[in-house]
Amino acid sequence: MADTPARTSGDFPPFRQRHLISIADLKQHEIIDLLDRAERMVPVSRQERKSLPTLSGKTQINLFFEPSTRTQSSFEIAGKRLGALVVNMSVKTSSVSKGETLVDTAATLNAMRPDVLVVRHGAAGAVELLSQKVGCSVVNAGDGAHEHPTQALLDALTIRRHKGRISGLTVAICGDIANSRVARSNLLLLGALHVRTRVIAPRNLLPAGIEHLATEVFTDMEEGLKGVDVVMMLRLQHERASGKMIPSVREYYRFYGLDAEKLAFANPDAIVMHPGPMNRGVEIDPAIADGARSVITDQVEMGVAVRMAVLDALLSGDQA
Repeated sequence: MADTPARTSGDFPPFRQRHLISIADLKQHEIIDLLDRAERMVPVSRQERKSLPTLSGKTQINLFFEPSTRTQSSFEIAGKRLGALVVNMSVKTSSVSKGETLVDTAATLNAMRPDVLVVRHGAAGAVELLSQKVGCSVVNAGDGAHEHPTQALLDALTIRRHKGRISGLTVAICGDIANSRVARSNLLLLGALHVRTRVIAPRNLLPAGIEHLATEVFTDMEEGLKGVDVVMMLRLQHERASGKMIPSVREYYRFYGLDAEKLAFANPDAIVMHPGPMNRGVEIDPAIADGARSVITDQVEMGVAVRMAVLDALLSGDQA
């Protein structure tokens, strides 16, 4: 898809959300609005002078209770390219053990008068709680196994740019579905855009009620990949490989790792995605991860554009 010039926030209809906590909070037209905004941000990152004055004078605090170099760096670059003052705060577990609660942290940050907090926390619901205690916008950068909304948005943008559309496609999400906030946010977003979704995983890595989110559920990788347009692999957490959830990494890769043999069941033009960081040789063959059908590096680039779009939508002053 050809790059298009960046538009200012005034070129878009008003974005009515104050926070971005969950994909479930967004209406279909708001999802499309964010994707369209992100599309306009792509050429900004590719030009020699990678900046817009959109958020000049605004303060963005990235508050990460869990380490995440990729997501935090992406939000930092996004804020700076829009002209915001960006502050990174990594909250160590030890500081929490000293008696400071999330509410205490919220009160402290609120007194600093930021315009937006970007928050990652290990507990589901923690980001929403914090949003109720501060006077600024809050963006969920991942809360436990609950949601990761900007990851779902960047995945959708990547799919749309490569496929020319989203609606009507078939997308397979494969791996540790039960513990993946990426899977949940993607299922919510893709469902809202009329995508046929499949989840593929060992039975003990499928959460209860998954049939209410996904169109189809498979435990056989080859059956699940038949005729799909997009293959989205998920990272297998190391603790799942201890023998309690899966017999071994070797067994997992044999049945659920994406290699050329399994990928052959997908459509010939199917693209391969992964939110990163990858466990090469565990959930994906290195040859597939680096191959012509992989769009994994494009996902990283689209991450900056999507986060620019989210910050623009929340802070550009056009909310009701």
